[in-house]
Amino acid sequence: MQTLEDLGLIGNCQASALVARDGSIVWCCLPRLDAEPLFASLLDESRGGRFAIAPASGAPGVQRYLPNTNVLETRFEGSDGSFRVIDFFPRFVQHERTFRPTQLIRIVEPISGTPRIHVQCDPVLGWSQDLPRRQLGSHHVSFLGYGGEVRLTTDVPLSYLSTDSFALTSRKHFVLSFGQPVEEPLAPLCERFLANTVRYWQGWVKHCDVPPLYQHEVIRSALALKLHCFEDTGAIVASTTTSIPEAAGSGRCWDYRYCWLRDAYYTLGAFRLLGHFEEREQFLGFLVDVASRTPDLDLKPLYRIDGRVDLDERVLDDWAGYRGEKPVRVGNQAAEHLQHDVFGEMVLALLPMFVDERFADQITPSLLDLVERLADKAIRVAGQPDAGIWEYRGTWRPQTFSTLMCWAAADRAQRIAIRHRPARAEGFGREAERIRQMILTQAVDPQRNTLVADHGGKTMDAALLQAITLRLLPAEDPRMIATVDEVRRELEIDGWLRRYSAPDDFGVPEVAFSLCTYWLVEALAITGRRDEARRVFERTRGMVVSPLGLLAEDVDPKNGTMWGNFPQAYSHAGVIHAAFAASPTWSEMG
Repeated sequence: MQTLEDLGLIGNCQASALVARDGSIVWCCLPRLDAEPLFASLLDESRGGRFAIAPASGAPGVQRYLPNTNVLETRFEGSDGSFRVIDFFPRFVQHERTFRPTQLIRIVEPISGTPRIHVQCDPVLGWSQDLPRRQLGSHHVSFLGYGGEVRLTTDVPLSYLSTDSFALTSRKHFVLSFGQPVEEPLAPLCERFLANTVRYWQGWVKHCDVPPLYQHEVIRSALALKLHCFEDTGAIVASTTTSIPEAAGSGRCWDYRYCWLRDAYYTLGAFRLLGHFEEREQFLGFLVDVASRTPDLDLKPLYRIDGRVDLDERVLDDWAGYRGEKPVRVGNQAAEHLQHDVFGEMVLALLPMFVDERFADQITPSLLDLVERLADKAIRVAGQPDAGIWEYRGTWRPQTFSTLMCWAAADRAQRIAIRHRPARAEGFGREAERIRQMILTQAVDPQRNTLVADHGGKTMDAALLQAITLRLLPAEDPRMIATVDEVRRELEIDGWLRRYSAPDDFGVPEVAFSLCTYWLVEALAITGRRDEARRVFERTRGMVVSPLGLLAEDVDPKNGTMWGNFPQAYSHAGVIHAAFAASPTWSEMG
C-alpha cells in the first residue's frame, strides 16, 4: 500500500502525475489539473486505475530527480539485472511559446543484465471507475469513452502489455496522450522531448534566486510550486490531490485541486523571493477574470482553474480511500464560505506591480480601480464574522487573521495611492489605522499581552504569526514578541506547530500543519532571533522523510509521517519563505 513518502511528482503546468516507487502512476488527472482522474489507485488500490512499469518481482525502486528538473528517475535492481524508468511531461520553449502538451512520457532503459519487466496500463473513466473500451492499432492502444482521444503509443510489442513479464533488451518508449496523438517516429520524439525538457527545467532553475543556505530545499520547492501553476489561465492550485486525510481516522479529507486565492498569494510571494515574476503576471489575468464576474466584488475563497465556481461537494462512497481512510470527496463546500482575508491577500499579491519600477508599463487605470475596489471591500468587511483561514464549518466569528488581512489591504492601498492616486491616500491611511486599533483593542488578551485567534477570545492561532511578517506593529513591540512565544507554548509539538488547539467541527487537530512551522521561522527571524529560527528550520529538515523532498499539508511530529493532500503548495511556499528568512544573505557570507 502506497504512502506519500513513496511518491514523486511530475508535470508541465498543464497536467501532472504522481509516480510511486514501485513504478506505478497512481494519480493523474487529464487533460488538466482539476479534471477527473485516469489513474487514481492512490485512492483505491483495486479499482482506481494505474499505469505500472515494474520489475517482474514487484520490488520497489529508488527514485531521484534528474538534477534541477521535474524529470523523475526510478531505478530498479534485481537478480536478473537492473533498469530505470524516466517519467516526465514535456515542457520547453518552441516557436517563442511554452510547449506543454498533454502527454505523459515514460522511457525504460536497461542498465545491466536482462531484466524482466511488467507493463500494465489500466485507466478508469474518472470517478465512475468504469473501464474504457480498448481499441488496438499497429503500435498503440486507444482508450475510448473520454472527452478526447486517449492513446498509449509504444515501441514495445502490444502483445507484451498483457503478459506477466518480458525481457527488456533495449531502450523503450511509452507516450500516453490526451487529445492530439503521436504521429511521428516515437523514439526520436521521446528523446528530443526529454533533452529539451531537461534543458528547460535546468535553465529555469538557473534563473532562480536562492539563499546561501538550504539551496536544495529551495530549488526542489520551487520546482514543485511551478507544477501547481496552470499556465493556460494563470490559476494556481493548492495541491495535486483530493481526499488525503489530515490524520488517520480524522475524516478531514478535502479536495484541494482548485485555486484558493489565499494560497496563490503565498505562492506568488515565494516566486518573488525566487526572482520569478511571470507567474504573478499570469495570475493577474485569472484574478481580473474572476473579479469581473461579480460586480460587487464578492470573491469566493476558491475557484476552478478556469474561474468557475461549480464546486458542489460530494462524497464518493464507492471509493476505498487513501490507505482505507474515508470519505473521498470531490468539490469543496468552502467555495460557499465568506473568508474576508482574501481581499487583503489580493491587494498584497498585486502590490509589487505598483511599487516595483520594472512593472510600470503594466499599470492601467482599470488595474488601479481593481486594487481600490479590493481595499474598499476589505475596509467594509473588517471585523465581521467569517469562516476564516482555517475554513471553520460551524459557528463563524470575527477572526483576527481576517481582520489583519483587511488592515493590510488598507495599509498597502495607501502605499499604492501615494504613488499613483494621491487623493485617496489619506482615506486609506485613516481606515488602516482604524482597523489596526480594532485589532489592538478587540483581539489582544490584556493578561498575556498577545494577539488572540478571534475578537474577544483567549485561544491562540498560528496564523497570528503573520502579524509579525506583515508588520502590524514594529518587530520589537512586546506584543509581537509575546505573540510568538505564546503561539509556541500553546501550539508547538516536538518542534512543529499545529494550526490551533481549540476543538473545531471535527474535534481537536492531532497533527502539525507544515506551513505554520515555516511561519514561525519567519517570525523568529524578523524579531531578531535568527539563530533560533535556523534551529527550528534545521529540526524540520531532519524530520521530513520524503526522499525526494516533497511535502504534504500535514506532518505527524512523533514520526515525521506526512498526511494531507500532496504535494501541498502552501508547504513548499513556506519552505522558500522560511529558508530565505533563516539563511544569511550572500553579502553576509562574504
